[in-house]
Amino acid sequence: MITAIIIDDEQNNIENLSLLLEKHCPDIVVTATALSAVDAEKKIKELKPQLIFLDIQMPGRSGFQLLEEIPLPRPEIIFVTAYDEYAVQAFKFSAVDYLLKPLNVNDLKMAAEKAVERIKSKKQNLHLENMLHFLQKQQEKDEHRIALPSLKETRFVFTKEIVYCESSNNYTSFYLANGETIMVSKPIFEFADMLNEYGFLRCHQSYLVNKKYITSLVKEDGGYLLLANKKKVPVSRSKKDEIKKELEK
Repeated sequence: MITAIIIDDEQNNIENLSLLLEKHCPDIVVTATALSAVDAEKKIKELKPQLIFLDIQMPGRSGFQLLEEIPLPRPEIIFVTAYDEYAVQAFKFSAVDYLLKPLNVNDLKMAAEKAVERIKSKKQNLHLENMLHFLQKQQEKDEHRIALPSLKETRFVFTKEIVYCESSNNYTSFYLANGETIMVSKPIFEFADMLNEYGFLRCHQSYLVNKKYITSLVKEDGGYLLLANKKKVPVSRSKKDEIKKELEK
């Protein structure tokens, strides 16, 4: 059995999650609950849970602040939160598990199963470290790293090192400035919104390009972007005007 603590400042949320875990996640047993970060810190030190379900917005100290106080190696964390745009972006960038309120049973089961698998295999959770790094450097976008999970490992890559992304069915290949390529088993649209504010342009349904590596917009051959590494990336007809405006900014 995997021992867990639920931390949330609302008792009804704790009771609801406890019931769902009891019904749908038989590998997890809730050994304690806490209504504040102060109470939670004491129980974490005393009980040393393997898994924590952590609310973010709590009076006093937030879930993120509590997380920073938990000594390494940290337990597995599943965040349970109301929608917070920047927090969710951090979760996605770092491939960290999170659940949005009100809870969806299928999402809970999936997140719990992944956490149990990681605990049983004793994998070190670098995803949390990347998320904290992301949050601490909110204003320094060049210092943000995105988690790219492949079959063998999860790579954490600075966004500034990605030249372009290319889609192939449900896979996306990331081409880096050092010439390396990383393939991820996720479609490109999952990364489009995440990378938009980092200077990436969706010039074609199959391509995302880092604006800083574009050297020119070429009109011949139907139109394409010439990148610093001499790669030619096609521009779809519907995107030509939009791309031109972005490059003129």
